[in-house]
Amino acid sequence: MSEIKKQRYGNWILIAVALLLFGTAIATTQFKVPVIMANLMEQFSMDPDGASWLMSIFTFVGIVLALPTGMLAKQFGPKNMLVAAAAIMAVGSLIGAFSTSSLMLIISRGIEGVAFIFVTICGPLAVQKYAAPDKIGSATGIWALWVCLGSVVGGTLTPSLFSATGFMGVWIIYAIAVVVFIVGVIVFVKLPDGEASAASEVDIAGIEAEAEAGVEAGAGAGEIRAAHAAEKVSYATFFKPNTLLFFFTFLAFNMVLMAVLSFSPTWMQLQGIDPTVSGFISTLPMLLAVIASPTFGSLADRLGRCKPLYIIGMLAMGPCAFLMLTGSDAMLWVGAVLMGLLGLGVPVMCLTSFNGVLAEPKLASVGMGVLMLVQSLGQFLGTFISPMLLGPASDQWMTLGIAMLIIGLIGTLSIVVCKFK
Repeated sequence: MSEIKKQRYGNWILIAVALLLFGTAIATTQFKVPVIMANLMEQFSMDPDGASWLMSIFTFVGIVLALPTGMLAKQFGPKNMLVAAAAIMAVGSLIGAFSTSSLMLIISRGIEGVAFIFVTICGPLAVQKYAAPDKIGSATGIWALWVCLGSVVGGTLTPSLFSATGFMGVWIIYAIAVVVFIVGVIVFVKLPDGEASAASEVDIAGIEAEAEAGVEAGAGAGEIRAAHAAEKVSYATFFKPNTLLFFFTFLAFNMVLMAVLSFSPTWMQLQGIDPTVSGFISTLPMLLAVIASPTFGSLADRLGRCKPLYIIGMLAMGPCAFLMLTGSDAMLWVGAVLMGLLGLGVPVMCLTSFNGVLAEPKLASVGMGVLMLVQSLGQFLGTFISPMLLGPASDQWMTLGIAMLIIGLIGTLSIVVCKFK
């Protein structure tokens, strides 16, 4: 048998940074709306309920398209899907820029949401495909910052752009940024020998391994092909207790995080804190993720393990949420800082360890779709259940805080029990 050349990988830092810049450009388009929501409502004569769809449509699209996107990624590859996301985002943004009605604007946001879910699922898959196995944690730690940075850029840059260029200018400028940064993905996110040759080497290795096994077993070529064709992927893996425990932990994380991001500013303002300060404290965890995310990823690579770090991150979420939803003064800052430095390491650990827990390489793409469906459900439940817990008068803050504490601790217990391969 011919000797198969060992697969080489490109510079993981360039790969991660290229993906991060593109992801940030995509996320910025999502977060361009909240800071100019009042202007859009006036320009398009929208009531609050209609205007809320400009953001909630993203979550809705994520729930509907998460699984199909995973299947498409398996068929076409993550890099091709990212290029498609750039094209879809450009089209959606251009439709939005020339919208003449609120319905047309909401539809354009839905199209942008399709691009967003493509990137959400295919970004991690691209990291796993193109980064060396011993650098996946570090690369994922950099990539995982894309939403945090996108929210910061969208929130801080959009008002100035809107004042200078108007609504249409904001939409077109962000679309151009997406197109520019996808070039970096095309250029840097690849294997040194080219994707085609690398894929061929993998295929050849698999064929030779099957041939050797067939010779040893006395099987003919036809029997080998028949056995290969008969091999089917079992989706029952997603419903195994261990996998469900893993999913529940990520569901709990997103529920707690969204409850804090959505409702802690209101609690702080009830304590007499200035709206600007309350907004900063509530988003501080996302800002500190710039430290937590790459740190957790690097530590995972060095330790060769994700579970201990995952447990530490989840263990912080419940108590920190309790402090941010019921505390005052210094306790609010303590909760925000600890959630940012510890809790926001959870997404990196989840993305890095998922394939190991799943233990089904052929299900990686579909599995990422399932995982992002879990994320979208968690975010939806976090914003849906919290008002119910606050009660009709929206004054049951201790109830909400205790509920998020319990959800966080149950999520921690789930990941403790979950077995990592």
